Parts: sequence; C-alpha cells; structure tokens
Amino acid sequence: MKNSRSNWILAIGIVIVLPVTIYFLLWRVKHESPQKYAWVAPDSSTIPLTAEGAQIRYGKSLFGNTSYYLGPKGIVAKISNGMNCQNCHLDAGARNFANCLSAVASTYPKYRTRSGHNESVEFRINECLERSLNGEKLDSLSREMRALVAYLRWLGKDVPRNIVPAGAGVPEISFLDRAADTVRGRSIYAAKCITCHGINGAGVRNPDSSGFVYPPLWGPDSYNISAGLFRLSRFASFISCNMPFGTASHAKPQLSHEECWDLAAYVNSQARPDRKFPYDWPDIKNKPADYPFGPYADAFSEAVHKFGPWGPIKEAKRLAASISK
Repeated sequence: MKNSRSNWILAIGIVIVLPVTIYFLLWRVKHESPQKYAWVAPDSSTIPLTAEGAQIRYGKSLFGNTSYYLGPKGIVAKISNGMNCQNCHLDAGARNFANCLSAVASTYPKYRTRSGHNESVEFRINECLERSLNGEKLDSLSREMRALVAYLRWLGKDVPRNIVPAGAGVPEISFLDRAADTVRGRSIYAAKCITCHGINGAGVRNPDSSGFVYPPLWGPDSYNISAGLFRLSRFASFISCNMPFGTASHAKPQLSHEECWDLAAYVNSQARPDRKFPYDWPDIKNKPADYPFGPYADAFSEAVHKFGPWGPIKEAKRLAASISK
C-alpha cells in the first residue's frame, strides 16, 4: 500500500516538475546570452542535389559573385556598382564576426527601428542592394531573389528561432572618449590598406573590369552614405575583426580599437555616392549615437554624431529616457 502511494506521489511529481523543467530549459535557450550559442556554418557539400539544392547553390554564387550577375556588366541585370555581397559579408556571410548572416533565418521577419516596420528577408536584401551596392531592387519573386533567400535559410537552418548566435553580424567595440581622428586614420590607411585598396581608395578591378578583386572604399563605385558601413561604429567593428584582410581575426586583431575608429573615420570622410532614403528613422529618438545625419532629438551637431565623442550623446539620451518615464 505504501509502495503504491509512493508511486502515485512520484508520478504526480513528474507530471508537475517535468513541464516546468522543460519550460525553464526552453526559456534559457531563448534568452541566454548569444555568446553561449556557438555556430558553425553548414558544409556546402551537404547541399542536396535537387532543384532546391540548385537554388541554394545559385544563391551562394550570387553572394560571392554579385557583380558577375548584377554588376555593371552583369549577365542577368545591370543594377549594382560592381561590388559583391561578400565584400561586406565575408565568405558569403558564413564567416563569424565578419557581418555574418547566421541569424537571418532565425530572426526575420523582424522589426527594425531604421525603417520603423517589420522587415522581411526580401526587404532587407534589397536594402543591401540599394545601399551597400548602390544599386536597384530585385523583384521579390525573381529567380535571383528566391535563390538569395533560399541560401540564407539554408545557412541558418540549424539556428533555433529568435536565437542570435555568437559571431552573428559584427561585435561592437567600445566608443572612444575622444573624436575619431581622420589625420591619424590617413596614416593607418597608408600603412595598412593601400596594398589592396589603392592610394585613392578605388580598389583593384578584375582583369575584365566586371567587378573587383579588392573592393573600393570610397569613390563612385563604393557604398553610399546610407549603407550600414557608413556608420563609424559598424565600420570600426568590422575592421577590428577582419582587417588587414587575411591576417586579422576576432581572436587575433591586428589593429587597436583606437586605430579602427580613426581608420573608419578617414575612409568615411572621403567622397562617395550621396543617396538617402526618406523613410529612414521615422522616430528620430531611435537614431544611433553615431548616425551622421540630422535632425536629432538632441542638441549635438552632425559632426559630433559622425566623429564623436559619443559618450555625451549617449548620456544625454539616457537622461532624456529617464525623464520621459
């Protein structure tokens, strides 16, 4: 009798405790720090030999050789500046800490404050085409768009919903406590960057001029002023983990954080395509501290927002938020 009662108590305990335990574990998966979720890109040799696999492979090829398909001499359309998607998203978006795209499939569609609405993957791809590649949109139903989306879904297929793996995007580096210095940045550029990107920042073209071996960092063929990399924080963080190309990594950066900020300031002070999008930042209070174009919800100038120091801007934003509460 006692054994029977003990078994019933045990069974009831399992019924109550097990769901709570499962809920807690799922909560931890969803909410734990992204740094605890490691990600390794899937092996491209595992892409199936099917129609779906062919679409994925085409999408990967589009990322790696965008100019061949969509550049000034593109065989599909002539709608971009000759740069490739993987000039900003290294290894076709598969390299951690290099504007890695591991979180796209798990987080889109998602709300973004820049546009002020829920964005689809297709919308975000076209944003890159219009900004970083200073080009035109793809039709959302086009073969190219469907292939790009298929590739991104395959790339992030093993990432649970709403999880952002370690290495997604670029890691943020701390703000300087001074303004970024373009003069110092010019010296760093001369010492570290000229070999690949040239003295005039124009990059190195392919032999047939259909695209670039090394992309232009400024000038008419580079990213425009609405691209993500035109924000110094985005560019400095990218430099920190990835430049000089082939020698730097997240584990072994070659430049100090100060050098990254100054270099980014120099590059982004050079002339490039001037193109703005009127729907950006519908709520100006959400503009990042280093967003270089007004109007702002604070009294700081465009020059301070672009080059810093950003500490006073962040403090003013914190105080404004506390007052509004």
